[in-house]
Amino acid sequence: MDEVLGRLRDLAVAAHVERRLKALQAAELIRQVRSYRWVGLYDVSPSEIAAIAWTGTTAPAYPRFPVTQGLSGAAVATRRPVIVQDVTRDPRYLTAFGSTRSEAIFPVAISEDGRIVGTIDVESDRINAFGAEDEAFLGGCAQMLTPIWIPAETPP
Repeated sequence: MDEVLGRLRDLAVAAHVERRLKALQAAELIRQVRSYRWVGLYDVSPSEIAAIAWTGTTAPAYPRFPVTQGLSGAAVATRRPVIVQDVTRDPRYLTAFGSTRSEAIFPVAISEDGRIVGTIDVESDRINAFGAEDEAFLGGCAQMLTPIWIPAETPP
């Protein structure tokens, strides 16, 4: 796991890679390493959550939605991961794909002020898909990928 987290950190700080491509490559690496069905990275603004990049060819049904909605909105509001092992039992779930059964949302915070600037959204077609190893891995991913959400310094 440390090797993968190191690769994610290197990708996140790579100056020569465009932001959306970084996000896409990070999402794909996360998906492959744990065999997740779908992974998306999102920006969080004061009013909206918006997709940056995702795995696969199908966009989520809600590429943009109010920051107060969905499991992502709950993760942003509580500033903590939200893991739902059966989305059919959680009224907060916004149906992104009809086949999703479990979803995990990990908020990404800027360490200086703790503001939530992004989320990592992982979905599975299995109920009870996320365990303690997934939680530790995805928490590490959120920490390593923080530079994707920090604006690059502009020279004077």
